[in-house]
Amino acid sequence: MGAAETFDPVQAAKRLVREARMGALASLMSDGSPYASLVTVATATDNAPLLLLSRLARHTENIRRDPRVSLLIDERNGVDPLRGMRVSVAGRIAPTDDAAAARRFLARHLSASGYATFADFGFWRIEIDSAHLVAGFGRIVELKRDQMLTATRDAAGLLAAEESAVAHMNEDHREAIGLFATRLLGTETGEWKVIGIDPDGCDLMAGEAVRRLDFPQRVISAADLRKTLVALADKARRA
Repeated sequence: MGAAETFDPVQAAKRLVREARMGALASLMSDGSPYASLVTVATATDNAPLLLLSRLARHTENIRRDPRVSLLIDERNGVDPLRGMRVSVAGRIAPTDDAAAARRFLARHLSASGYATFADFGFWRIEIDSAHLVAGFGRIVELKRDQMLTATRDAAGLLAAEESAVAHMNEDHREAIGLFATRLLGTETGEWKVIGIDPDGCDLMAGEAVRRLDFPQRVISAADLRKTLVALADKARRA
């Protein structure tokens, strides 16, 4: 079966968002004209994009007046940017005080911890309405909200265990994490660590690189997670 036949646009679009650290945020000026700015990006457990914004920035002034935004994320694969995949996510943005959102963002952007608590900074969440994926010639796909999001309503056990599970993996199982990255994802050797876990997979980071490891089946509890990670570690060691 060829690459074109096995291409999964939903998986490709979600991976782009999960692996993103930067994006271009489009908002609307008071006169209705478009305004684009570079922002740092992370994801909530359900794959909603998370941003840390200063209220002094022009884009924050714009979104306080009109919450409609679009966020463009590209593959950043080191080749011609027009040959790489990119996805434009459209929706509405709103402030969030969710502690998990802050934790997940700061795990991906360590330097942001120095100013995240400043009075003029706050976390924001984009509620996805739709997405437009461009994945190469003949691969332009419109995606709906439900296709871009990861269901979490049935995964309360996993969400409650995520923070401790991430800490445990990074403290006690760095060798396994390295094998996930190098043998299952084909990356270079590095100081890989887990920065987030959700029902569909986990996000790994080394330096500026973020890679997505999809789980072979959906995980909704701490027990499910342990079994899945042990199985993945066994698979990586055999690879």
